[in-house]
Amino acid sequence: MPPPPVRPGRQLYARVSTTEQTPENQLVALRTFASARGWQATEYVDHGVSGAKDRRPALDALLAAVRARHVDRVVCVRLDRLARSTRHLVTLAGDFEALGVDLVVLDQAIDTTTPSGRLLFHVLAAIAEFERDLIRDRVVAGLRRAKAQGRQLGRPRRHHVDVEQARALVAEGLSLREISRRLHAHPMAVRRALI
Repeated sequence: MPPPPVRPGRQLYARVSTTEQTPENQLVALRTFASARGWQATEYVDHGVSGAKDRRPALDALLAAVRARHVDRVVCVRLDRLARSTRHLVTLAGDFEALGVDLVVLDQAIDTTTPSGRLLFHVLAAIAEFERDLIRDRVVAGLRRAKAQGRQLGRPRRHHVDVEQARALVAEGLSLREISRRLHAHPMAVRRALI
């Protein structure tokens, strides 16, 4: 007698961007949702991984289960937990639809088993990407303004090299390594100062 077919299951997905954050708030809502429906769900959690990345360990494992047809529904709290770009969300939605997998997004009341849920999914995905682009534009504008005001951007230099003293030591014929020892600086810092 052949083994019984594997029954597709429900998968819960949560993600937080930094290791200081905890996915527990998302997981409580997801577990409550699954429990209210009597589901036994598998949890996939990406901890400290940006949503801008298409490749994430837990998401990759979830997608492998989707492609193996072990999944009939994916549940997450918000669309931005699943992906941050419209392209990625639309790709995921297309893959899910082709494989007969429904997507439920709790906070945004999206359920792709309904036509209105599918429409809302695409509209919210476009808005999420628009918002991300606005944030990026604001950051770039802020960096330009700071640079125009003469502010030093980036990490502060760890080694300050007296250029005149370094040139004098070069004139004496000392090696870069010896100059860096005498100036108590890293050889690359000395080299950058001499260029």
